[in-house]
Amino acid sequence: MSIESLYHFFFESFAGVGILVLAGLVISVLVCVIMEWRTRQAFKDRGEVEDDDDDFTFFDDDDDEDE
Repeated sequence: MSIESLYHFFFESFAGVGILVLAGLVISVLVCVIMEWRTRQAFKDRGEVEDDDDDFTFFDDDDDEDE
């Protein structure tokens, strides 16, 4: 099997392009899972977060200020 035949299969046939796309998706998912796992190890739960009323959040419910 020569390099030319591999090139023809992967880049000039529908099956080869499909395999390349599928391989890219699988590799991307694996990299994302590994990075998420390492991030969770680095930033462990640090306990309860103090809820300050002065903090502005974009999704803050303003119903309590109307009363």
